[in-house]
Amino acid sequence: MKAFSGNGLMDTGSLFFNPELSRLTTSRTTSLFAEDIKAHDAELRSAIAGRRILVTGGAGSIGSATLELLFPYAPAAVHVIDLAENGLVELVRDFRSRPQSLVSGEFRLLPIDYGSAAAERLLQTEKPYDLVLHFAAHKHVRSEKDVPSVIQMIDTNVVKMHRFTKWLQKYGHGKRYFAVSTDKAANPTSLMGASKRLMEHVLFSIGNEGASVTSTRFANVAFSNGSLLQGFLYRLARRQPLAVPREVRRYFVSPREAAEICLLTAGAAAPGHITFPRLDPNEHLRPLVDIAVALLQELGLQPAFYEHEAEACAATETELKRGSYPVLLTPLDTSGEKPYEEFVAVDEKPAPTDFAALSALRYVPPPIPLEPALAFFDEIATDAGMKLEKSDIARHVASVVPGFKHIETGRSLDDRT
Repeated sequence: MKAFSGNGLMDTGSLFFNPELSRLTTSRTTSLFAEDIKAHDAELRSAIAGRRILVTGGAGSIGSATLELLFPYAPAAVHVIDLAENGLVELVRDFRSRPQSLVSGEFRLLPIDYGSAAAERLLQTEKPYDLVLHFAAHKHVRSEKDVPSVIQMIDTNVVKMHRFTKWLQKYGHGKRYFAVSTDKAANPTSLMGASKRLMEHVLFSIGNEGASVTSTRFANVAFSNGSLLQGFLYRLARRQPLAVPREVRRYFVSPREAAEICLLTAGAAAPGHITFPRLDPNEHLRPLVDIAVALLQELGLQPAFYEHEAEACAATETELKRGSYPVLLTPLDTSGEKPYEEFVAVDEKPAPTDFAALSALRYVPPPIPLEPALAFFDEIATDAGMKLEKSDIARHVASVVPGFKHIETGRSLDDRT
């Protein structure tokens, strides 16, 4: 693969859309979930074929990958809402520009906030949706860097989710509800992970009204939007060093595998359950440094490791002349970062499942009623004059999220390369 073009920038087109990227990350050439997709085909067709489907956050990495797999099941209508207007534009261009257009049935894309009055207006006026797939979220641990950012994250992941689910019930939408969670919701150490655990609580409260509700926790999606690995591609394109936390290993799934997990969970998992991939730490945990090295070697480059940011940032041109590329090794010392990954919290137990590659657990409700915490979160999202510290938010989160042990170091990922 050609590494650099004549204008001094990497030929990003050959990288950003290269299907080999997932293989470099997961070391797999076939999906872990292919057998489950085949085995549960009848259930998936029953859940999707001829159905009206609403997708929130559909322009993101997981949402768009799931949409790509939805259309072959012939839904009657797919409506996508996402604030990422540019993402929606590229999504429809991509889907309609394939040699055989992916789109079937009614396909609408709406650039709106899922927790806004515009979203309520949509739910008021549309015929009932049979299936609701929720992907909209703030997903970065770095979003807890300051109080305004934490408030926005809580507003997006919790307050708006609560508002949205109430509208779904009020206007008669959804026999099935599904939302993506994260491994960071299990015994969270970050406010982001805890906010996703709160999202689970809000989501599963709909099940009390008789709907089929499911969720999934999975780890990192290879080269997804905003991820460290996608950042590698941008750094290469701009001739900047790759920054990698040393001695950190993570689980990865490909975008297609992520979409298959979502389809299987939304269409075939037992109500009231949270699924997670059945991964072997000895086989599937990948050191992040190894992925950076594999990417460079795919480009015909060797890693040159650096310990100091300024030296790494100044070394790109020199290293390229040697056929190498600077890799900055960093400590894992920022707020909320967890040194390991897990899918099951201290108060949860695995549940039986008939999936070959997915495990599951039964949802466990909070130890106390959720309403007082939700009232507090709604207040901080709407009252700009309220005096507030990050510790105040963490304390209210901990009241309804057992196992939440916030790691606060005073450092953010925004403080480094």
